[in-house]
Amino acid sequence: MTLSRAVQRTVLTTALLSASVLAAPSPAQAAPLPPACQEALLETLDKFPVTDFTVPDKAKNAMLGEVLGLSEAEQEAFTEVACAAWNTWATNNGQDVATDLDTRYRNAAGPVCNKFARSSLATIKKYAPNVPAETRELEKLAKKVWTNSMEKLAAKANNANCRTAYNGVKAGW
Repeated sequence: MTLSRAVQRTVLTTALLSASVLAAPSPAQAAPLPPACQEALLETLDKFPVTDFTVPDKAKNAMLGEVLGLSEAEQEAFTEVACAAWNTWATNNGQDVATDLDTRYRNAAGPVCNKFARSSLATIKKYAPNVPAETRELEKLAKKVWTNSMEKLAAKANNANCRTAYNGVKAGW
């Protein structure tokens, strides 16, 4: 798996599930990710089997940019303990989260940007309080990525509905 593909998987996970920004280290970071973080990177999305929920390409790209911009100090949150706690939680709760995302996505008004933004944030708010305490530093990074991404998407949106949707969720959870 290339860094780009791994980070894209991470970005989607970040948008969906507040507890992690399970990103690959930047090329400047010499230390490899702990094994549990590597597992999370490769397997998290498989634990959340959505069928209808979709992340628009512009949102993926905005979040990718934010993840790639994490400092080395911020990347220190990717510990074996935090990632292992995330992996266990995702395995135990993934189907419920996916079902919630799909239901909210189907019920949200179009366009896709609104469906994505509203369903993501509502699901994140619902499940974030239940994510293990060991993942709180990862959650801080996820919130930063989410907020910055939504701000940039709102500023660049050509569609007024998308601008409204991204502005409406940028404060996060």
